[in-house]
Amino acid sequence: MPAAPETAPTGRPDGGPARSPRRTRLAAYRRFWRLAAIVLVLDQVTKLLVVAGLPYNALHSHAPGLGVDVIPGFLHLIHVGNTGAAWSILSGRSLLLAGLAAVTLAGIYFWRHSLGLREPAGQNAFGLLCGGVAGNLIDRLAHGHVIDFLDLHFGSYIYPTFNVADSGICVGVGLYLWHSLRAPSPDGR
Repeated sequence: MPAAPETAPTGRPDGGPARSPRRTRLAAYRRFWRLAAIVLVLDQVTKLLVVAGLPYNALHSHAPGLGVDVIPGFLHLIHVGNTGAAWSILSGRSLLLAGLAAVTLAGIYFWRHSLGLREPAGQNAFGLLCGGVAGNLIDRLAHGHVIDFLDLHFGSYIYPTFNVADSGICVGVGLYLWHSLRAPSPDGR
């Protein structure tokens, strides 16, 4: 019987070159990194387009020339700054919110195992969330405020203006809550 060809033990089923431990760890979180990068890039590119194409509207006025009606009566693009968090909570505290964003990102990194970031659902949720947090953090550090531009109108009600990063944060939190509530408890109930 012919002897099987000898190969160096690599730990890979295909016999290819062994990955470094760092590359293996990064590959385990590839879905997370992809989603975070997509949200971050989309957020920053859309904000660059808004800054280049729309005048800054400090008063959040809907006067002609200060924005663009995409869907008249519903979706309006406007260039505003928000020094607060969602719905302008903690308005004027941009530096504090930048610090909270940095602490949040660090906390997610340090508790990634207990948050379930090895699972696809956790990577989806936290990829969207972290991409959004990073996008708004960049704004706070670069501009002193977050650039918001998506302005939705529901009749006479105008929803708080937001951006791509805010959408990533909200969808990411929603996905995490949904996944957490659907996951079986440790005692099987």
